[in-house]
Amino acid sequence: MGSGDPNAQWFFVGEGPGEEENSSGKPFMGPAGQLLDQMLRSLGLQRDVGVYLTNAVKCAPPQNRSPHALECSACLPFLQQQIALIQPKVIVALGRVAAQSLLGVDGTLSALREQEHRLGSIPVVVTWHPSYLIRSPVDKARSWEDLCRARGFVG
Repeated sequence: MGSGDPNAQWFFVGEGPGEEENSSGKPFMGPAGQLLDQMLRSLGLQRDVGVYLTNAVKCAPPQNRSPHALECSACLPFLQQQIALIQPKVIVALGRVAAQSLLGVDGTLSALREQEHRLGSIPVVVTWHPSYLIRSPVDKARSWEDLCRARGFVG
């Protein structure tokens, strides 16, 4: 379902668990998780301290495919409850599926990144999923800009 600090200011939402995450019960455990840990350290953060990690979909889709809209909508009440319980200062949507699920909007990741979003009073910053950044490291600098923008909401 998720893991981290129940009093977290930062709330990260990925797309869905992969096989490794599904078996461990914790999000972001593979290579994407290692990159996310590096990104957190660059912000002066660490897993489980001021940070909560979860996914839009709570169980691994077959063949590690991207979650479908119906799967996201079925899991949305769980995600909304997690946000209500944690009450973060900022939400970071990692990837298009996470952003679309959270915000209930369509659009490309590039278009969603360029807009300001809120869930109630909580700012939502959209950026690339770490697994994408592993495949396309050219976008790491722009992802860093997104994370710095998110840091501005935490204070």
